[in-house]
Amino acid sequence: MFSKTCEYGIRACIFIATQSYQNKRVTIKDIAEKINSPKSFTAKILQILAKNNIVHSIQGIGGGFEIPKDTLPHINLAQIVTAIDGNSIFTSCGLGINHCSEEHPCPLFSKFKGIREDLVFMLENTNLEELALDIKSGDSFLK
Repeated sequence: MFSKTCEYGIRACIFIATQSYQNKRVTIKDIAEKINSPKSFTAKILQILAKNNIVHSIQGIGGGFEIPKDTLPHINLAQIVTAIDGNSIFTSCGLGINHCSEEHPCPLFSKFKGIREDLVFMLENTNLEELALDIKSGDSFLK
């Protein structure tokens, strides 16, 4: 459903959010280890996330990546997905047909439309704060 880059990006954001709750910045190495991603690949993903103001990169001694606590409730998964994969997950055909639409539907259009609407709702209504708190409470895990 999501690209591998997007999966790692979501996991990285959740991990950074959990650490930001503890007022900690994390390094690329820490993030890559925690989300089980190659370090160089993680660095490229974090560049995209920083460029889109989802994570903040702090240079120098004591630097690393963070997400300000007050922004965690306002960053939803749709923002992360759009930053990394664009909006194709919200608009693309379930069969990958380029010109699938209401006027020219593929065989799955009507069934996939509801799934896509549910997915959009979930992504827009799930924020980093709730996911970080689920990790912190032990209700969910990244590894």
